[in-house]
Amino acid sequence: MGIINEKIDQAVQILREKNIDMWLTFARETSTTPDPALDLLLGTHVTWPSAFIITRSGKKTAIVGTLDMQNIRDHAPYEVIGYRDAIQPDLLKVLEETDPKQIAINTSKNDVTADGLTHGMYEMLLDMLKESPFAARLQSSQSVVAALRGRKSAAELACIRAAVEETLKIFNAVSGMVKTGMTEYDVAEFIRMQMSEKGLEAAWDPESCPAVFTGPDSAGAHAMPTGREIEPGHIMNIDFGVRVRGYVSDLQRTWYFLKEGNTEAPDCVRRGFNVIRDAIRRAADVLKPGVEGREVDAAARQYIVDAGYEEYPHALGHQVGRKAHDGSTLLCPEWQRYGDLPFSRVEAGQVFTLEPRLTVPGYGVATIEEIVVVREDGVEFLSDPQENIWLVT
Repeated sequence: MGIINEKIDQAVQILREKNIDMWLTFARETSTTPDPALDLLLGTHVTWPSAFIITRSGKKTAIVGTLDMQNIRDHAPYEVIGYRDAIQPDLLKVLEETDPKQIAINTSKNDVTADGLTHGMYEMLLDMLKESPFAARLQSSQSVVAALRGRKSAAELACIRAAVEETLKIFNAVSGMVKTGMTEYDVAEFIRMQMSEKGLEAAWDPESCPAVFTGPDSAGAHAMPTGREIEPGHIMNIDFGVRVRGYVSDLQRTWYFLKEGNTEAPDCVRRGFNVIRDAIRRAADVLKPGVEGREVDAAARQYIVDAGYEEYPHALGHQVGRKAHDGSTLLCPEWQRYGDLPFSRVEAGQVFTLEPRLTVPGYGVATIEEIVVVREDGVEFLSDPQENIWLVT
């Protein structure tokens, strides 16, 4: 229960800070349709319609089906109320006793981690509240969820650090075995073997974790490894992470395969890699509490464009935690697809990736993905930064 207890107590403090009386997470059959908030507030699943209520006064109540009661007690410090026929009477009783003026529920246009309430459950909730004053007091929990997921505790950071360390060890193992003639799939299978030997899980969908890309015109980000062979003169990059005690890493590294007789990469390859490395440094210099996500993205994006390359077609970085893409504050440009996220302000305790990329024509994609935690005065790198492109003979 350690981290769950820690996050529930943190949620109480956030409600006080945000001047919100109550946070209500309403869910059912979460093994099929999970609400992301329950990763932090419960750590297990429920079957019947269930309400998890946290108030700014510190009261924590779970209203669940009678068959779920003991499981909830075993996982989190709620006062558990069990029902058999209907949740509505107990839910209304708790609301009437508390009389919250603001009730945060998990709906959000911008943050998927705060949008766990399904449409059907929302309609059910409105039906239960329609004869009460509480239906008019519902609001989005986005600000609560963003703060709770973003502000990593010491225990959460320890898990992320451990995941980063394991990932870097596997990258080092790749450097010792990879060679031309191997396929993307061969490299991915080696990484999966390493994970299996260490008892580790992939940070996201195992079909594309790891993602391995070699040479020009590769499949691109988020695709699974293919039978494409590594050739001399190829840039290869790997996007990969593991899960440790419920928390994940998400890192990328880049290799270059030397042509016969060469001892270093061509100037254009080294320059492309170095531009990416330096863009990350510039972004890290800007990344401080209070800045907007778009400002951090702009520092890296403009540097790459000024160096003569096309801008990368995605955000500079996302938060990392229980998921590889975790939390609402995003380091991204002012594009329509990102909604209000470019204007979100960075907070201390948030963990971000920094992952710009560029294409080196004829060779492949140069990219690095580092992980940093935001401190009061700047950032701390949780990953050992890749300073030079890794050469393979």
